[in-house]
This record gives sequence, C-alpha cells and structure tokens, in this order.
Amino acid sequence: MSFDYTAAQYRSLANRSVIITGGASGIGEEMVRAFVSQGARVSFIDIEREPGEALAKETGAGFYACDVTDIAALRAVLSGIENDHGSVDVLVNNAGKDDRHDMAEVEPDYWRRALALNLDHQFFATQAVSKGMAARGAGSIIMLGSISWMRGRPGMVGYTTAKAAINGMTRTLARELGPAGIRVNCILPGAILTDRQKKLWLTPEMNQQFLDLQALKFRLDASHVARMALFLASDESGGCTGANFIVDAGLTQN
Repeated sequence: MSFDYTAAQYRSLANRSVIITGGASGIGEEMVRAFVSQGARVSFIDIEREPGEALAKETGAGFYACDVTDIAALRAVLSGIENDHGSVDVLVNNAGKDDRHDMAEVEPDYWRRALALNLDHQFFATQAVSKGMAARGAGSIIMLGSISWMRGRPGMVGYTTAKAAINGMTRTLARELGPAGIRVNCILPGAILTDRQKKLWLTPEMNQQFLDLQALKFRLDASHVARMALFLASDESGGCTGANFIVDAGLTQN
C-alpha cells in the first residue's frame, strides 16, 4: 500500500457497502485500497479484467467486470452487488478517461463516447443505487469532476464538457436526493501523478510547469484524492452536500 490510510480511522465506514467505478487502476485503485483499509465492504467495477482480478485478490475487495458505457450492463452489475451485499452506503463515480483530441477532428460518435465515458454513467449509477439509499434514509454519492474545465484546458473539449456538466448534476441531485438523507458531492482533482499520466504525457518540462503553477510545491498523487473520498463518504462530512471539493495543490489559484 502506497499510503497508510489507517493513520486516520473513520469508524463510520466500518462494514459499509462501498461501490467504486473504474477501480482497477489510477485514482480508483487507490480508493479501493483506502476504503478496504477502513474496514468497508468494497466492490469495484472496471472494464479491465486482469488488473481488476489482481487487485481483488490482493485487497479482498469484490471485482465486477463491466463497461460502464453499457448502461444496461451497469444496472445489472449494480443490482447484483445490492443483492449480494444489501443496499449501497457509498457510491464513488470515479470511472473516466481524459483522452486528448483536436476539436476539428471530433465526430459525433467520438463526442458521444467522450460523454458516455465521463458523464452518463455517473447519473445512471446514481439513479440505480439511490432507491436503496432512500429506503434506508442515508447515503453518500461522490462524483469525480476535474479542474480541467475550470482552467479551460485545450485539446480535450469532450472531456472538459463532461466534467463541467458533472458540476450541475451534483448540485441538482443534492437538492433532489437530500430530503431522503442522501448527500451528493464532487471531488475535482488537479494534476495527479498516476501511471497513465506518467506514461502518456508527463515530461520534465510539464512536471516543472505544474510545480510552478501550484501554490504547494509538490506533485499530488492518487492518495490525496482517496483521502478526500474517505472524508466525504464518512459521517464526519455529514453536513456537506452539493459541493465541489478541489484537490489541486492550489493550481486553480492561477
């Protein structure tokens, strides 16, 4: 484990049923480790079977192979998890992909795929688990946004459009589900060092650029996002809903 999550113990998370989408790698993988360390009953969903099965074996979390853009399949998996573990206490809508693309080359199929990968499933997964949460009178739903739309980053308009929409979705669903005791919040990560980021586009120059722009002069990793997720899932954040929680080392101050 890359970070000792037991340094802060959220007793309210013990034995709670937690679902994390996109949990086989990157920030999602770190969240799986974080919630398992708190004694939660963790189930995670990912399209990548091999790393998912490996992480499940290592952590004891339940792995469910599914393409979250296939809403019928996603609904079936979520229903199966509820049948196995009871109603869901915490849903983390983490799955997403920040592919780069030239605006001039985007076609309708690509555009719809970008929204499906980053936006659609967050709504439909929330819809699927909210009924059980409402019956119990409690629940925490955590959306994953991004500061990229706040900064207006070029070369990824499909991604930033989806992430901006999540802001509106979070606020609306917080109002809609609040009377049932369900909290809806959104984490907006900044420049997070994951294996994917390192492999695809991290250069020494880009690394220094982020350090120059950030208020805090160290690079963030997935554990910084996972720690915020633990807080928002726990009873310690019981008064928080409809809010964005930015984890970016002060990058958006520029």
